[in-house]
Amino acid sequence: MAKKTTIVLVDDHAVVRAGVRRLLEQEPLFEVIGEAESGEKAYQILAELKPDVMVMDLSMPGMGGLEAIRRILMRYEKAKILVLSMHENLSFANQALKLGAKGYLTKNTLADDLVKSIETVTQGDIFLSDEIAKKMAMQSISGNQDPIHELSAREFEIFRLLAEGLDIDAIASTLNISSKTVSNYQTMIKQKLDINTPIELIRYAIKVGVIKN
Repeated sequence: MAKKTTIVLVDDHAVVRAGVRRLLEQEPLFEVIGEAESGEKAYQILAELKPDVMVMDLSMPGMGGLEAIRRILMRYEKAKILVLSMHENLSFANQALKLGAKGYLTKNTLADDLVKSIETVTQGDIFLSDEIAKKMAMQSISGNQDPIHELSAREFEIFRLLAEGLDIDAIASTLNISSKTVSNYQTMIKQKLDINTPIELIRYAIKVGVIKN
């Protein structure tokens, strides 16, 4: 009998986890062995359960999915993480892949692509939703590189948290780094994006789809 692919689901919405679980339970060779509602819990549960694939959302309270991916892969470099996100812009996809995620699946293509994406990631290949792949191809062809894609993963996460209204101390606590480090990153982010004020930062974040208006 073929070995089942073991999966852990990470999303802060129980309804989403339940829906994904139902889809996966229709596949005889998939087995959901755990769930987590936060990046912190995902880090813990990966060490305990050692799943073949972790299906992870990005927008979660606390440190969020990108920071969770960074921390997990720093310690468990062979972990296979498939991002399942509502974000359809390239900013999040580029950062997730840069950090080492093995795939990026958008929630609007979930039913069509979920099985294929997990099979692809399990085999060690990269999976991208069709619309994300097309956007990446168009960006490559056009040669127009938005400055947002020049941010490192840590810079991007701090940029996102600043845009969501967190202050420096709150970001430092969330990411478990010093306030001085956050302040230094904030300076570098403003230089790279050529922005000077909090209002400009929020407007730019809305423009590139990092937050919604």
